[in-house]
Amino acid sequence: MLKTIAKVSKLLSLYDREHTEWGTQQVAQRLGIAKSSAHDLLASLAEVGFLTRTDKGRYTLGWRLVALGEILLSTAEIRCQAHPIMEEIAAQYQETIHLAILDDTKVVYIDKLEGNQAVRVELTSLGTRLHAHCSAVGKVLLAYRPVEDVKRIIAIEGLPRFTPNTITDEAKLEEALLNIRKQGYAYDREEVLLDLCCIGAPVRDYTGRVVAAISMSVPTYRFQRSELTYRRAIISAAKRIEEKLGYYA
Repeated sequence: MLKTIAKVSKLLSLYDREHTEWGTQQVAQRLGIAKSSAHDLLASLAEVGFLTRTDKGRYTLGWRLVALGEILLSTAEIRCQAHPIMEEIAAQYQETIHLAILDDTKVVYIDKLEGNQAVRVELTSLGTRLHAHCSAVGKVLLAYRPVEDVKRIIAIEGLPRFTPNTITDEAKLEEALLNIRKQGYAYDREEVLLDLCCIGAPVRDYTGRVVAAISMSVPTYRFQRSELTYRRAIISAAKRIEEKLGYYA
């Protein structure tokens, strides 16, 4: 049973924005299993609604996953507590506000709000999984993880470059994470996308454990003009969410 669950997890992990359909032969090759086993796995997941079989005999993600995702997002305490505060600062500053968690080796965006003048950040839609080393929320979440966890994540994901400003050296990343722990916030200065900067801060639960990170994404020209204002706003928002979760510094 556990082996089957592991295979299901690996199969579903094959799907992303660039790979939305998979055929039986492809799945067999990627998972290293027999074609007949891949077929049975795909057909079983389609039968319960986790996948949908196309007219061409390929498989896409099923609509039942949408229902489950909606239940998760609507009942997750961190998102429920953070959302009203995110609405307030999105309305006040008219910039994009993100809430993210670290799921194994990737950052997952669990909430996002855009102000009227906010630049659209297409990479960070709900549920998107991104590398952690290049974003403000990602660096915050890495900074409060044990060193051995960070090294494991780097070993698995590497430190790919997205812009000339992306940190791709492990020693430099370690130094950056140390500074984040000291100052309590992180910057993304055009490290994921050019002309876009972010400021992120940690969110702790009642035990004091960092469970999420909140950030504000701002076009570089506006960010440089009002950096201190944005930093104070996101740190204040993080502390307000922490208080709702029962944490008081």
